[in-house]
Amino acid sequence: MGYDSSATRARLLKAAHQEFVAYGLAGARVERIAKNAPANKQAIYAYYGSKDDLFDAVLEARIRVLADVVPFTPDDLAAYAGALFDAFIEDPELIRLTQWKTLERPEASAEELEAHLTKAQAVADAHGTDLETGMDALMIALAAAQAWLFTPPAIRNPTGDDEEARLKRHRAAVIASVEALTERLMPAK
Repeated sequence: MGYDSSATRARLLKAAHQEFVAYGLAGARVERIAKNAPANKQAIYAYYGSKDDLFDAVLEARIRVLADVVPFTPDDLAAYAGALFDAFIEDPELIRLTQWKTLERPEASAEELEAHLTKAQAVADAHGTDLETGMDALMIALAAAQAWLFTPPAIRNPTGDDEEARLKRHRAAVIASVEALTERLMPAK
């Protein structure tokens, strides 16, 4: 039976993803990643070079998932924010890894910058406005989609609603806020 380096890489990425979601870059331990892979620590260095490079590989893989998790609808930011809200509820690790990236790697890569500029320009074009207004609307819509995930549970649910009712209410608030934002920042032509 031969050695499968692609399987080892995949196990390392999966274990590293879990480790970085839980602890971030600074708190992650190569020993735990190797143990949970299962692989030896040397495989991490052989395939990825360093813990920092492994973090970058995890970010690249997962942020690409985040970028493609829902269809982008520049002409309907409210629907986009609602779909993102659903995706974050379905996979909260996406948002947690994004938080760690923001804390530990706040600089934007050329790919991230290009992706945001492209989306902001699409919003601007769809609403007949300029790039800066398109970027404002896009970033606020993204923030709205994430807002409830950053809120402590007791604050998210002060009335004691069941989970389904609470999520439905929060989703409606996200959509309504982005609709209002769109109308205010980018009035209909």
